[in-house]
Amino acid sequence: MALVIGVPREVFPGERRVATVPEVVTKLVKQGFRVVVEQGAGQAAQIGDEGYRSAGAQIVADRASLWAQADLVFKVRAPDATEIALLREGGALVSFIWPAQNPELLQQLAARKATVIAMDSVPRISRAQKLDALSSMANIGGYRAVIEAAHAFGRFFTGSITAAGKVPPARVFVIGAGVAGLAAIGAASGLGAVVRANDTRPEVADQIKSLGGEFVPVDYVEEGSGVGGYAKVMSEGFQKAQREVFAREAAGADIIITTALIPGKPAPKLITEAMVQSMKEGSVIVDMAAEQGGNCELTVPGESVVRHGVTIIGYTDLPSRLAKQASTLYATNLLRLVEDLVKTKSIDGDALRIDMNDEVLRGATVIDRGSVTWPPPAPKLSAAPPAAAKAAAPPPPPKAHGAPSGPMAGTRAAVIFGIGALLFLIIGRYAPPSFLAHFTVFVLGCFVGYMVVWNVKPALHTPLMSVTNAVSSIIAIGALVQLAPDLTKISTDLARPNEWIRWLSVAAIALVAINMFGGFAVTQRMLQMFRK
Repeated sequence: MALVIGVPREVFPGERRVATVPEVVTKLVKQGFRVVVEQGAGQAAQIGDEGYRSAGAQIVADRASLWAQADLVFKVRAPDATEIALLREGGALVSFIWPAQNPELLQQLAARKATVIAMDSVPRISRAQKLDALSSMANIGGYRAVIEAAHAFGRFFTGSITAAGKVPPARVFVIGAGVAGLAAIGAASGLGAVVRANDTRPEVADQIKSLGGEFVPVDYVEEGSGVGGYAKVMSEGFQKAQREVFAREAAGADIIITTALIPGKPAPKLITEAMVQSMKEGSVIVDMAAEQGGNCELTVPGESVVRHGVTIIGYTDLPSRLAKQASTLYATNLLRLVEDLVKTKSIDGDALRIDMNDEVLRGATVIDRGSVTWPPPAPKLSAAPPAAAKAAAPPPPPKAHGAPSGPMAGTRAAVIFGIGALLFLIIGRYAPPSFLAHFTVFVLGCFVGYMVVWNVKPALHTPLMSVTNAVSSIIAIGALVQLAPDLTKISTDLARPNEWIRWLSVAAIALVAINMFGGFAVTQRMLQMFRK
């Protein structure tokens, strides 16, 4: 008998997401599951019942019937008391649970002898990235935070100069450069804003720069990476230095986006009322940590308020405001979870038995058949950067056979230099003046050419050859001028020698001009390929 996956309609106020989409239903059905979807479950996400039915799902109008027949329930929000009562005893549930903040919920679900997998407890290790629903939602939330800020802001983000006047670009300051922060940096930078960002983890500085932002460090040395890639609680000394940086940035920022969260703890207060007062009138703060209390002292969770002329947005449903996109990503995360359950043989017919030896499944499982298993053991792998090992001294380069070293090498160089100087002295004393002038130009040409080629990156050698080809044409003109008197002497016996040289010169200059201008043109085209 196939395992039944139930997808009820979300009852949390304002929630628009749904736990699966027709594209994922098709894949679940192909794997042998039976999918039951409550009527109207995807309506808020602009997904009709007909789409689910076409994908192979069964549409059920009776809510209680869906919960009663489902072996595994897919949800977005944690269940309320009514949904817990509908959950079949011994059934299974996959949802966001937030076990650290909801201990009573765990006890209520454990009383139903349920097996519960919390998508917010998936360990942050490489193998579990495909299940990381937190990152999926944070990515959407960071983008949506910029859109909400742009909607509340009094002008557009990019700067412009028109006949009506000059508009400076908006200055955006992002606190926290996790998944949500990086998404916000990329979106704000793409809209043309000047973006600055801070994070307690110094290793994210390159990621911030790669998205067009500028990293704002705190002048206090302390490692800020915690277990699982999250930030940790910093010392009082660091927090004091951090507040000074935030106060300075707040005074010059038009928009502040905060994303700072510590797992299992209330959101740290980073933006004080004094900082809000220092901001320009019409500025905007988007507090993405509002659901956990907020990073701003004046944030009202779930609302947008104006304090001291600053709009403070504390919406707790930012991913839900892009419901269809968020539902698609979340449904894909759940599909990968089911694939892991099948792979580890955790699904046996219509029964779910979690393989507790699998690190990913063990970390995400908060209740196993009525037994609370949260918190899980610490992950074996951490995203925190390992301590940099002291670089070993590079081994000395191998010496060529018979190559001198130490004082002998200096002596040999002095002997070679002395021989070269003596050779130049002899040439300068006995060579004719005309040869000496040409020889000087030859030596300087060799030296300059060698230094030019030696100091150019190998990727630019092809453009360099083009421009040197053009320069060689200029040299050809000079050589023609130098040879003109000699050609006149050679052709004294010919009729009209001046005419002969004139036509020869015209042909040479024409060919040289083509080569010269063509070389520079090709060089410019090549150099354009190396420019961003």
